[in-house]
Amino acid sequence: MAGLLLDSHTALWLVTAPSRLSQAALEACTDPDASVVLSVASIWELEYKAALGKLTLPTDIWDALVDSGVSVLPVLRNHALLAAHLPLHHRDPFDRMLVAQARAEGLGLVTADRQLSAYNIPTLW
Repeated sequence: MAGLLLDSHTALWLVTAPSRLSQAALEACTDPDASVVLSVASIWELEYKAALGKLTLPTDIWDALVDSGVSVLPVLRNHALLAAHLPLHHRDPFDRMLVAQARAEGLGLVTADRQLSAYNIPTLW
């Protein structure tokens, strides 16, 4: 895999509860030679869920991820179009965006969500 795209839960656990990650996911995400990216869609999803009271985010989570070498991937028009036209294996719009971004950018998706492998993208857990 040329690079790794963090699923939203992976990004959250990487900062707040690394023990919840599989050993393979933790090693891949913390490898200093790895290209690890976080979608702005994940930032939106986690902030939205925090605003709804579904989870609590550390105030420094985004700085902590960037400081650890994680790059931020914007949502581009081609990502949105691809996400809109994916098969309906999964209906979560945030996950569909991550699948589209992984496909468009040639990234592997670091996720515990086994349903996403139905999209024939490289996944790691």
